[in-house]
Amino acid sequence: MAAYLINRILQWIPVLLISSIIVFAVVRAMPGDPADIIAGPDATQADVQRIRAEYGLDRSLPVQYMAWLRHMGRGDFGVSYIYHRDNSELIFSRLPFSLLIAATSLLTALIFGVPFGLAAGLGEGKIIDWGASLFSSLAVATPGFWLGMLGIMLFAVKLGWLPPGGLTSTDESVFGFLCSLVLPTLTLGLHGAAVLMRSTRNAVIETLGESYIRTARAKGLRHRTLVYHHVLRNSMLPIVTMTGVLLGRMLGGAVVIESVFAWPGIGRLLVQSIINRDYGMVQGILIILVLFFLALNLVVDLLYGAIDPRIRLTGSHR
Repeated sequence: MAAYLINRILQWIPVLLISSIIVFAVVRAMPGDPADIIAGPDATQADVQRIRAEYGLDRSLPVQYMAWLRHMGRGDFGVSYIYHRDNSELIFSRLPFSLLIAATSLLTALIFGVPFGLAAGLGEGKIIDWGASLFSSLAVATPGFWLGMLGIMLFAVKLGWLPPGGLTSTDESVFGFLCSLVLPTLTLGLHGAAVLMRSTRNAVIETLGESYIRTARAKGLRHRTLVYHHVLRNSMLPIVTMTGVLLGRMLGGAVVIESVFAWPGIGRLLVQSIINRDYGMVQGILIILVLFFLALNLVVDLLYGAIDPRIRLTGSHR
């Protein structure tokens, strides 16, 4: 297992290197010059040139990339052009709020998606299957930002039950903190529930068609035992795969949702940094997201081994 983990982590190096090149190229392709934004509208051309030299923006792109790569290799994310603070300090102060939204949204998706997907798979062709399919189709087709705006209009503006956005500190009010979580969590979680529902339904239907399920039924195995010990357990691999994919999607989708709900996470910070052409901040956030996805894939692979010992033996052998 230790050799497998070391091998997987070493495989991250070329992925991170290629990702850093893509991130750097995409960020530098953004229109606009950060020196103009830093200098302000009343600055002279000499002021802009001085700022470009101060931040190394007057150097060639390969030189800028190598300098950034050296700093990143030492764990130095640089200093924000706009906030005048360490990028790493800002990123890691905002990251827990994005992870909180992603975690609560994933929990919501699991609570609703897996049980209803299981029921739809067991009742293929019945009313519950039609209802689950209709809900999943509508939820997947509905844009997250539009669903979020509807939630704000209904529950915040019209009914006044929930805050329209922002984050209430736990020091101020624990209940207010929980209320501020509801709308962004449901906005991300309902889409995830629909995806998990569809994935679980398909996995259950496929498992029900296996020969060992027919054999278990022929032996008179109780329905509950058949469902929980055979059908659900053998359907877990695609469910775990989709759960890992969803967690990554939710953290990535937080870019939009955090902007809609004024949530103080890295998604909103990323949008603000793109608008302000804060190159170092944008690059740092994107690299952190790449690392998160790599770690998430590793965790999903390890979970495969915990669910199916045959996969664990294959992974250890490699």
